[in-house]
Amino acid sequence: MSDPVQVAPGVHRLGSPFVGFYLVEEGGAYTLVDAGLPAHFDQLMALLDRLGADLHDVRAVVLTHAHADHLGIAERVRTEAQARVHVHGADAQRARAPGGTDHERGLLAYAWRPAAMRFLAHMIRGGARRVPRVEDLHTFTDGAVLDVPGRPTVIGTPGHTHGHCSLLLPDRGVLLIGDALCERNPLTGRAGPQLMPAAFNASTEQALASLDRLAGVEADVILFGHGEPWTGGVAAALERARELGPT
Repeated sequence: MSDPVQVAPGVHRLGSPFVGFYLVEEGGAYTLVDAGLPAHFDQLMALLDRLGADLHDVRAVVLTHAHADHLGIAERVRTEAQARVHVHGADAQRARAPGGTDHERGLLAYAWRPAAMRFLAHMIRGGARRVPRVEDLHTFTDGAVLDVPGRPTVIGTPGHTHGHCSLLLPDRGVLLIGDALCERNPLTGRAGPQLMPAAFNASTEQALASLDRLAGVEADVILFGHGEPWTGGVAAALERARELGPT
């Protein structure tokens, strides 16, 4: 666990050094962008208390995609806060049935790496094997401006999953990039903006092509599902990821 920290105006990072998700505030109401692991629920409650809010002030959960480490507390927030859970239509079935994989490479190729062992142990301790299915979903499409606190604009960036999306908060200069890129590779420990490893991608080739969708996006801060915030500009992050290439 890490203490939640404000990483942009009205945007707080929760989770751990291994897995990050975000709470976006607007006018006393909140959107949770991604939902970490089941073990992160108490951390969310502590942050809301610190902000003078409670769980019912969370109006929405918006998922960049439906992998287990982004779904963790989504169903609990939905039921206890009566919040709506939003996901791209192409990832809806995965959110309804967590645990399936369509990754292009197996994990065994990375098993010898200490970083991979630390990450996988953290996932197990955090409850990745027991993520509840989301029973009620609201789907969106590429280009939508979501009617939730923060009003994120959806940018389709498939490849990590078929329905993966990044979310832009244009009035705050914040790009919530999900796992279209990571800042720290969870299986190798390599730092810097880069593609997620092939063991977690549906199609690394498509993930690389999706970076073109982010060219021209203006944001002062990029927030990742894995790694620290990046303030070096979107263009530099994309260039760095292309240089490093697939893992």
